[in-house]
Amino acid sequence: MNWQVVLAQLESGALRAANQDEHGNWQANVEVKQGILSAFKAGKNISFTDNYQGFVDKDNLPARQFTPEEGVRLVPGGSSVRAGAYVAEGVIIMPPAYINVGAYVDSGTMVDSHALIGSCAQVGRNVHVSAAVQLGGVLEPVGASPVIVEDGAFLGAGVVVVEGIVIKKGAVLAPGVSLSKSVPVYDCVNQQMRERGAEIPEHAVVVPGTRPVKGEWAQAQGLNMACALIVKYRDEQSDAALELESVLR
Repeated sequence: MNWQVVLAQLESGALRAANQDEHGNWQANVEVKQGILSAFKAGKNISFTDNYQGFVDKDNLPARQFTPEEGVRLVPGGSSVRAGAYVAEGVIIMPPAYINVGAYVDSGTMVDSHALIGSCAQVGRNVHVSAAVQLGGVLEPVGASPVIVEDGAFLGAGVVVVEGIVIKKGAVLAPGVSLSKSVPVYDCVNQQMRERGAEIPEHAVVVPGTRPVKGEWAQAQGLNMACALIVKYRDEQSDAALELESVLR
């Protein structure tokens, strides 16, 4: 499949950079990611005009232009959605925000100011992406799964999710939570440490925490390192913002 077809089908939602199997597991779509990388190789740097005068980028990956008929609210003020990104009807994008190539943002999702939806990141329906949230992009290696945020998740201000971490349905991440394959997650409800890089389970409420650094010298200095804490699980009917507020109080 050539890169022109890949970009067009990504924008229409016919193709996705990652797909979910019958067991709920996510896998990268290697052919799609190869197509995106081919587009970068084929493109030539050009100077853009009109609204993007003074900007230089690949000629085949321009910023998307929306019409009212598409049902997307792209509020003025510096936001951009790159070619090859899918944005569904009912999505609201507040300025400035950026949605990169290969990303998928489903209906009813709010993308707030200073948020990044990185390349190939997959965001489900009715997700709240608060201000300054960073969802990392994963293009290479092509087999690596991108960041996944499933339906109904709530990401508080300044949340960082990278390295293909999966946030399952209805999960709530408090402001400042950072998740990567090196950040341990402790489930205080079930009294266990989850495997590093594991997905955040459905309806989990996660807050930032710290844990002591191993070693006599580090402990003598009182040093701690970041971790994430699952402090409760919400039910499907509970309001994410109210659940988060009650936990933080």
